[in-house]
Amino acid sequence: MSVPEVISVGRISVDLYAVEENVGFDGPQTFTKSVGGSPTNVAVAAARLGRRAAIVTKVGDDAFGTFVRNRLSDWGVTVDHVGTDQLGQTPLAFTALNPVETPQLSFYRGDAAPDTTLQASDLPSESVRDCGVFWMSHGALAAGSTAAASMTWLEQRGRIGHTILDLDYRPALWPDLQTSRRMSRRAIELATVVVGNLEECEMALGTQDPQAAASALLNAGVELAVIKLGGEGVYLAVPGRSWTVAPIPVKVVSGLGAGDAFGGALSHGLLSGWEPEVLGTFANAAGALVASRLACAEAMPTLEEIESLIVTTEKK
Repeated sequence: MSVPEVISVGRISVDLYAVEENVGFDGPQTFTKSVGGSPTNVAVAAARLGRRAAIVTKVGDDAFGTFVRNRLSDWGVTVDHVGTDQLGQTPLAFTALNPVETPQLSFYRGDAAPDTTLQASDLPSESVRDCGVFWMSHGALAAGSTAAASMTWLEQRGRIGHTILDLDYRPALWPDLQTSRRMSRRAIELATVVVGNLEECEMALGTQDPQAAASALLNAGVELAVIKLGGEGVYLAVPGRSWTVAPIPVKVVSGLGAGDAFGGALSHGLLSGWEPEVLGTFANAAGALVASRLACAEAMPTLEEIESLIVTTEKK
């Protein structure tokens, strides 16, 4: 079996999206079902761009787990490392488009979600070392045996290739901010690329200033700092150079999943050897497309869709 080009680690869930805009969970809603979990979405996004992608996670021994595996396989994501927790239930996440830019989320993960029970032996060390992109979600460092396994994999990786830490901060997953910050800083020391938005930079680095955050990351030995600025685009920095890439305007249907599409596109661009400014433009376009759609995994764009949006935007 060949080693995947992209290996992503962390959360998985079945997501239930309310289709009504500007209606909270206390109002009447109709839901549609998809696959979710940020690192899972990143693997789907990379697979949609033609990359051999795998997700390392666990689901419950239930019909939702079967649904997840089937959908991932449909999208071309390798499920060899999607384990089954015989005692756990596949997590659920409910979404309300209230507001559409930053939807409300409600997680149902039980006392110990299956994706928190990974062991270091669940992923061969040669796969950890030999994949082109190793994508670690900060959320994987939060709880259970998965936290220890994730640190083991980062250490086995040895800061080679493209070792990406996605700051992916979900406060509900952590006991407190201090624990989250401490684990993020340990992982930063083992990453070559760090991706995060301004709030996540505040969590990990104590600042929402993109230049200061990027400088802190580069000083820690990171090779590429990627700071997502929301409606202001993205700031990218390497030692001695930096770029601010403008956003691509779209009508936002749901802000969820845009960052995951960005991540899959970033992985594709790194494997392609693109310069940071090109990476930023391509990843921004991928994120914009998903922001203009309702679901996350179901909405991940193709290479042709991203390239078409970039060309259309440049002509305006």
